[in-house]
Amino acid sequence: MADITIRGAGIFGLSIAWACIRRGARVTVIDPKGPGAGSSGGVVGALAPHVPENWNAKKAFQLESLLMAGPFWSDVEETSGMSSGYARSGRLQPIPDTKGLDLAWQRAISSTALWGKHATWSVDQMDGAAWAPPSPTGWVIRDTLSAHLHPRSACDTLVAALSAKGVTIQSDGPDTGAVIWATGIAGLDALNRQHHRMVGNGVKGQAALLRFDAGVAPQIFADGVHIIPHSNGTVAVGSTSERDFEDPNTTDARLDAVIDRARAAVPVLKDAEVIHRWAGVRPRARSRAPMLGDWPDRPGHFIANGGFKIGFGMAPKIAEVMADLVLEGRNQIPDGFEVRASF
Repeated sequence: MADITIRGAGIFGLSIAWACIRRGARVTVIDPKGPGAGSSGGVVGALAPHVPENWNAKKAFQLESLLMAGPFWSDVEETSGMSSGYARSGRLQPIPDTKGLDLAWQRAISSTALWGKHATWSVDQMDGAAWAPPSPTGWVIRDTLSAHLHPRSACDTLVAALSAKGVTIQSDGPDTGAVIWATGIAGLDALNRQHHRMVGNGVKGQAALLRFDAGVAPQIFADGVHIIPHSNGTVAVGSTSERDFEDPNTTDARLDAVIDRARAAVPVLKDAEVIHRWAGVRPRARSRAPMLGDWPDRPGHFIANGGFKIGFGMAPKIAEVMADLVLEGRNQIPDGFEVRASF
């Protein structure tokens, strides 16, 4: 009999399974649609920090998780023999005007106190490199905390690592032991039907893959678009945030606009071929933070949901705190992340 049943094989479910297995638990993972079938099967994979100011528990939690990501993915890759596409290669952001430049300098100062020696946020002059966004001021923000991975590859790598430990993803099965519900948008929809107010909702995103080999290069965030150079010779660009939509899985002119903005931000992408268009719905909790912890009125059941745009970046830390809670009874979840914050 399993000690833990995890329902949902997206990034939260797979990462929590990995943390529990490493602590000696017996784990069953169940997902009728298979691993990475929802928003975790996207293409962008930006692991980018919040700005270093107005510090709070959410930003501190994210910082810890981003710093954990290197060892986390190294361990998964060593066990699986596969690559997640993880690379901590930093990020560039153009600075559009004098006001933005002043703010960037202020954040450079605050990053020293908030990030310590773990990473830097600097304001640099443009160096004329081809892989760089045009900047009206001639200055860019460069941070060394940002990383990226390929979401589908990351999920596949976790699946392979779990398989090496004797865990396969099942399409169905009974609940045995403690049950962790990491069921994404389907889980939020079910919770909404059970409560008098919205617990969370889905936000559609559209993204694309371009054929372009940028080598080992920083990701770029410009004009609201993430531009991610993957190690497989592609560049991911995205994404939209759509609260209202008819079809969750189709792409349209809104993605065309994202691609155009990405090409304007990085001119060397001007003629890069679009080889894949993706759309999916990401789960956002009402609190806008991940929703973690005990399921009220359901003893032995737990919720891990609401990854929205930061699920992959938060996953290493979320996996550990959920394992702490379920296996050891230690609650290390920030107040704003507790399930009650969205109920």
